[in-house]
Amino acid sequence: MKLLLRKAKTMEKNTISPELIVLPIFDTVILPHMSTKLLIDEARGNTLSALIKSDRPFVIGLTVKNVADKAHLKQDSFYRVGTLLHLESIQEADDGYLVFTKSLKRVQIDKISIVEQDILATYTFLTDQVDLDEAGRASLMTFIKKTIREVSEHFQGSKRFLKQLEEMNTTQEIIGFSIQYMSVSPAEKQELLEIDSERHKGLRFLDLIMKQKDSIELQIEMAQKFNKRINKSQREALLREQMKAIQDELQGDSAGKKLKKDYRVLVEEAGMPEHAKEVALAELDKLESLGPQNPEAGMLRNYLDLLTALPWKAGRFSEIDLEKARIVLDTHHFGLDKVKERIIQHLAVMALKKEKRGSILLLIGPPGTGKTSLGKSIAAALNRKYVRLSLGGIKDEAEIRGHRRTYIGALPGRIIQGMKRAGEKNPVFVLDEVDKLFAAYNGDPASALLEVLDPEQNNTFSDHYLEVPYDLSEVFFIATANTTLTIPAPLLDRMEVIRISSYTNNEKFVIGQKHLLPLVLEEHGLQDSQLQINNQAMRHIIEKYTRESGVRGLKKQLAKIARVTSEKIVTGKTTEPYIVLEDMLTEILGKPLVRLDDALLENVPGVATGLAWTPVGGDILFVEGTTMPGKGKLILTGQLGAVMKESATISLSLIRSRLAHLISHFDFSMNDIHVHIPSGAIPKDGPSAGITLFIALASLLLGRSVDSKLALSGEITLRGSILPVGGIKEKTLAAHRAGIKKIILSKENEVDLTEIPDEVRSDLTFVLVETIEEVIKKALDVDLPRLGILVIDSAREKGASDTSSQV
Repeated sequence: MKLLLRKAKTMEKNTISPELIVLPIFDTVILPHMSTKLLIDEARGNTLSALIKSDRPFVIGLTVKNVADKAHLKQDSFYRVGTLLHLESIQEADDGYLVFTKSLKRVQIDKISIVEQDILATYTFLTDQVDLDEAGRASLMTFIKKTIREVSEHFQGSKRFLKQLEEMNTTQEIIGFSIQYMSVSPAEKQELLEIDSERHKGLRFLDLIMKQKDSIELQIEMAQKFNKRINKSQREALLREQMKAIQDELQGDSAGKKLKKDYRVLVEEAGMPEHAKEVALAELDKLESLGPQNPEAGMLRNYLDLLTALPWKAGRFSEIDLEKARIVLDTHHFGLDKVKERIIQHLAVMALKKEKRGSILLLIGPPGTGKTSLGKSIAAALNRKYVRLSLGGIKDEAEIRGHRRTYIGALPGRIIQGMKRAGEKNPVFVLDEVDKLFAAYNGDPASALLEVLDPEQNNTFSDHYLEVPYDLSEVFFIATANTTLTIPAPLLDRMEVIRISSYTNNEKFVIGQKHLLPLVLEEHGLQDSQLQINNQAMRHIIEKYTRESGVRGLKKQLAKIARVTSEKIVTGKTTEPYIVLEDMLTEILGKPLVRLDDALLENVPGVATGLAWTPVGGDILFVEGTTMPGKGKLILTGQLGAVMKESATISLSLIRSRLAHLISHFDFSMNDIHVHIPSGAIPKDGPSAGITLFIALASLLLGRSVDSKLALSGEITLRGSILPVGGIKEKTLAAHRAGIKKIILSKENEVDLTEIPDEVRSDLTFVLVETIEEVIKKALDVDLPRLGILVIDSAREKGASDTSSQV
């Protein structure tokens, strides 16, 4: 400090020293032409007092980048552009000194040095870049003043401020004067300070003013809306109080009597059983004893509203017209003949027994095959109300059984809510996606359904909110699911399963032309005279752009064609009707989305064709085998599951044990066998590829080719038996589509052939087998003795060799 004072005394009068004290500025930025008061500590106060009394009362104001470093300021703690401050006066304050300054010019800091408690800096004055002519400068200043006036109109007492503003003649003065009253961050102020261009600085400041204006107008608009809402709420509350006072004055206690009478009448008219009526009247007595402002009164009213709204009286029984039911099912659904026949039989039993419900049905099938709409058709055929409850993703038991009324916001379960919506005691109630329930920490909803779907229990169904038993025995429950694997066994046991298989391509074609296309046209505002799809094009869409069991994907592709057609018609790019042909599909729908394998023209030894079932239909797969020098390993690739790997191991064991006399040239200990099933990215599992694996290995080791038009499917055992497998219909359809002509199946799968459509079955030859001897004869024309004969021959040879050795 003493060193600094000595330097100041040696300077010439009326000159500014090239090295000045730095005054740290926190939380703000001082721009030129600003009058500012700053709070400083006592040590700096003494220094500045001495400067004010001297003839060189100048310091440099520099903003600190990080306010958290107040106590430990360093050279890099400051921005490098600041302002030259003229010290006007200083006065004592409670916690230091208040110093009044006037900012003069911008400075660029060349070097900062810290001597004891003083911060010194050498600097260079910055000159503003004059890049506006007089007209531009005047225009910019006028626009800035106008915008500031528009902002100031929202504040009271702004006249004095605006008067001072009008007297200013430079943009720098306006910026320095106005920015003190704006909500601008220090970083934005520093950015403004460092701009050299007069034009850019004015435009940047104008941008900050516009942001302030938008923010203020938004806040004012929100405040006005809030005040209106508050005033409206207060007015409504006041009117309600006045209305209540008027009613009390005019009617006395009659309002309470009216409430009591209404609920009692509703309870009597609801037809409740005695136990439910006793509960309802007890809750009504409790309601009447409560004051009108008691919060429990609302909960009781909600409970009584539910009790009186539920259908308690026995549902009406109307004669079941089977012919009408058959017509309804045929109109709404094409194909599914066996499923519809099973439903008709079910309705026939109900008609004979004069019952309002039948056994609980479970429709199992792939997505998009019409399970949910079948439930709606059954409701239409029975002339009953239709209620649907989606169970997908539900993991809270309370969704089925409801919440206890002790909880705030308690609700009845979805079963009771569905009965309230139906308004009848015997609706058709569809429980959709019953296989997608989840057990969680808050209960198992599948377990809650056990009571709902059990005819021996559901006549006294207990809902936690309702708290009185409710009779569900007249409800016709129909559940739907994609698979039975995720349905708990006790729940599955309570339902009668009806399986819905996938549609054939011919069925999809008829559904697409007669049902889906008219529906899509209606949804897109088109007429059948505006869009037509050629039969070959429809079949091509089914085969190359959809691969599914149902028809949802087909509907999506038809909707895409309809959208393209709509655009062409609206823009006049086509004449009507717009006819879609097969060769136009690539342009409309893009490249085909589905790649299906076709039968090979010719198989090499080691290749056999198998059949697979997938959730979206059947498919063919190729089993490929080869040998190489090695150590007797069996290598399996193609993402095979554990069951399929076991089938491969069993097949190799059968080859080594039963075909040893035919493949004596092959040394298993010196060679590896590699089996691969293509489409390696797709996981594969199941026992049905057993005989395919066996034939592929036999073909490889015997050097004989398998007919490329032959496919196999069946499980194989270690004793050489062929066991039945599932998915025969889907597999057969896939084989027919791929060009297969002959299929080898287990003898026990003969009963499944009746499900195959006649047009497919007539093009195929089915070979039914029971043992591997029959399989290898039909596939490779190799005669293989039965296992019993081999054992006898082996024993005879062993006996002969024993005799020879004894001799």
